[in-house]
Amino acid sequence: MKVEYSYLERQFKDADDLWENLKNFVKTGDFTLGKELDIFEKNFANLIGTKFAVGVNSGTDAIKLPLKYLNLKPGDEVITAANTFVATVGAINELGVKIIFVDCDDTFCMDVNQIESKINSKTKAIVPVHFTGYMTNMPRLIKLSEKYNIPIIEDACQSILGAIDNKNAGTWGLAGAFSLHPLKNINVWSDGGVIVTNDDKLYNQMKLLRNHGLKDRDTVQLLGYNSRLDTFQAVVGNWLLPKAKEISDKRIENAKYMDRSFDEIPEIKLPPRPQNYRIVFHLYIVFAENRDELLKYCIEKGIEAKVHYPIPIYRQEALKHLKHKLGDFPVSDEHTKKIITFPCDQHRTKEELDYIISTVKNFYS
Repeated sequence: MKVEYSYLERQFKDADDLWENLKNFVKTGDFTLGKELDIFEKNFANLIGTKFAVGVNSGTDAIKLPLKYLNLKPGDEVITAANTFVATVGAINELGVKIIFVDCDDTFCMDVNQIESKINSKTKAIVPVHFTGYMTNMPRLIKLSEKYNIPIIEDACQSILGAIDNKNAGTWGLAGAFSLHPLKNINVWSDGGVIVTNDDKLYNQMKLLRNHGLKDRDTVQLLGYNSRLDTFQAVVGNWLLPKAKEISDKRIENAKYMDRSFDEIPEIKLPPRPQNYRIVFHLYIVFAENRDELLKYCIEKGIEAKVHYPIPIYRQEALKHLKHKLGDFPVSDEHTKKIITFPCDQHRTKEELDYIISTVKNFYS
């Protein structure tokens, strides 16, 4: 049996109504900041539970533009996770500030207990990364934010509809950033991102910043970016958003099914599953003994398992100027030796999940 990591072929297999929507849209010529984008933004804000949503061209810009709003200056510092995807770090770096990393815990999100020791007079923002579909411990982080008056921009790109105590990812800080990349839980047919906020001033600035700073066709209020979400992609988003909860629920159901079997394998360790967290499993990751051998075995058996990520971002060549070394963030370093990601999306069949489970059991038997 072959179990692929990508599910896109299945997701859009029965999409005749979407094709009809797109054909009707093309006839309108309403391609830039069009009506369908307005509808998508309202629908997205309603889904997440915020007053506003602004479509931008990527999850990276969804992180960068709210940080730009904070008027960061060279020498300022922004705290984020040591084990995130490069996009988080790239967005921060583009603004010319210093990146301060914090190690993660076994939820794959940064350990909030380590943040206070990193805060100083130069700290101007905190960017928690809700990695893999988990969430950073936001109740604790909010207390630090309020104590030191430091704004939070949530990188929720991997955690749409993730929640703690029924409060959604993206709704805790000043703004939340989401990605619509094709391999995200809610996706479009190219890159795309969304900024959510309850702050009127930030919302108005985001609308300017994503569109060159244009107040109207002939008036440039500030220097911005070309970061609009294509209205074409908004049509795709409007087709998929009504399925968002169903998608998340199915991923959770599949993850629980995998958990029950993996919990019986001594060589597999499950991450914590806090009862008050809604973990939406953008990635289904466990800790495995003899990980490299298991990964090779699974691939040989047709299972497209992966590692997210074999080299943490702070040890990548692009960040060597920060002079971090192996051991600076020991939990992140240890995870790189043990974590393995299995396909567990909403389109996986019971037969595929059973095949993954039996393959892992056979490896350790």
